[in-house]
Amino acid sequence: MSDASTFVLDPRLEGDSFPVLDLALATVRLMDDARFPWLILVPRRPGLAELIDLDSDARATLWGEIDAVSRALKAQTGCDKLNVAALGNMVRQLHIHVIARFENDAAWPGAVWGVGGERQTYAAPQAMRLVAQLREALAA
Repeated sequence: MSDASTFVLDPRLEGDSFPVLDLALATVRLMDDARFPWLILVPRRPGLAELIDLDSDARATLWGEIDAVSRALKAQTGCDKLNVAALGNMVRQLHIHVIARFENDAAWPGAVWGVGGERQTYAAPQAMRLVAQLREALAA
């Protein structure tokens, strides 16, 4: 059992995503829905629910990581638009969504949440290929 000072990834985030890599502050994960290339950044600090729960230095670090992840995702996908959001209605733990959007995707121009149809999970080789590409882009 972990104490309050230990970071633990929310089980729903862990179950719905693949690990990509850890940055200085956030762990980066690929959401398991092949319809939308979708990364999630989760600051590895316990008890965070809101951006304002981070001190100013950590917020600055997180914004830099969001920038780097956004650039890497755009470079890898050639998307038409990036959606960046911090929601917490389903999973309270602070996490930032960075979603590559295409004018012809299943949800365009609406939000990806609540889109009709079933989630299309990645085939393992497809997910691992994208994870490797993102790791390489973020390590550069």
